[in-house]
Amino acid sequence: MEAILHGIILAFGLILPLGVQNVFVFSQGATQPNLLRAFPATITAAMCDTLLILFAIFGLSVIVLQFEWLRLGLIIGGMIFLLYMGYAIWRSEPAAAETNKALPIRKQIIFALSVSFLNPHAILDIVGVIGTSALKYAGTEQALFTFACIAVSWIWFFGLTLSGAVMKKLDGKGGLMKVFNKFSALFIWGTAIYLLLGLV
Repeated sequence: MEAILHGIILAFGLILPLGVQNVFVFSQGATQPNLLRAFPATITAAMCDTLLILFAIFGLSVIVLQFEWLRLGLIIGGMIFLLYMGYAIWRSEPAAAETNKALPIRKQIIFALSVSFLNPHAILDIVGVIGTSALKYAGTEQALFTFACIAVSWIWFFGLTLSGAVMKKLDGKGGLMKVFNKFSALFIWGTAIYLLLGLV
């Protein structure tokens, strides 16, 4: 029970702060014509987090942290994807219109992959916090800890998608969603700039 509670609290603590991944998943729930159309982004983000958690707990993360060129590659690749994703979200229109420009499935998956695997902060959080915390447990307890972290991630992303869909219904004319799209794009570009400043 201690391992499960520890995993739940830790995972919520890492996933709650506003981040590019959260903004993107929420925006898909709000811009897609229906809830099911937003699930590719939701499922991709949850699967990416699941893989990162498994890698962190089972030690592969140690290898990643030892290579500076890999960290640099993650940051540069992350900046490029974030700049492009910000541009796409800035230009997207609320799904209320007939000429809906919501992201297609392929782009949803690519963007969800990029904000998950090309986000050095998210990787370091999962590796540094969840990976090291898992060292406290072994056997069944470690498995329960891992399951709790993964379950929180899946529940959170589906909750974000649902919240976005509810917001879309409350915002019939799409005015609020347009503002949210602009804010999301600016936030994503700001994250890219922050990554760039970290290299200077």
